[in-house]
Amino acid sequence: MDISSMPTIHRQPAAIPMAGHPVRAGFPSPASDHMDNAINLHDYLVADPLATFMVRVRGDSMRDAGILDNDILVVDKGLPPRHGDIVIAVMDGEFTVKRLHRKESRCLLLAANPAYPAIEPADGQELQIWGVVTACVRKLK
Repeated sequence: MDISSMPTIHRQPAAIPMAGHPVRAGFPSPASDHMDNAINLHDYLVADPLATFMVRVRGDSMRDAGILDNDILVVDKGLPPRHGDIVIAVMDGEFTVKRLHRKESRCLLLAANPAYPAIEPADGQELQIWGVVTACVRKLK
């Protein structure tokens, strides 16, 4: 998968109505029937449109970070990758999503599933960070 050759699609973002009150995830509260706000998902999810792309996840190596198979990740290639960030990385021509772990002068890529080992570049291997994951989109139905 060569992300750099993916087409850039510019569409007019649509605003989706949003309820005026947050929904509790605990005990129910009285509901409000009116929608007084709208949210533009593009504006909400994308800070820098020219540096942002999306990618679909395959596999379960990041499940304990809440990233599941078939999720869509929003990735900002303009953000500097920091220790603890979830990143899109390339090693030996293979793309992967992992948590970046910096320890002294070493970089590791950590899965969020104990079934997967950490990835540590060997001498001579090049690790490239393509971007920092800023959001995860998942359809429930």
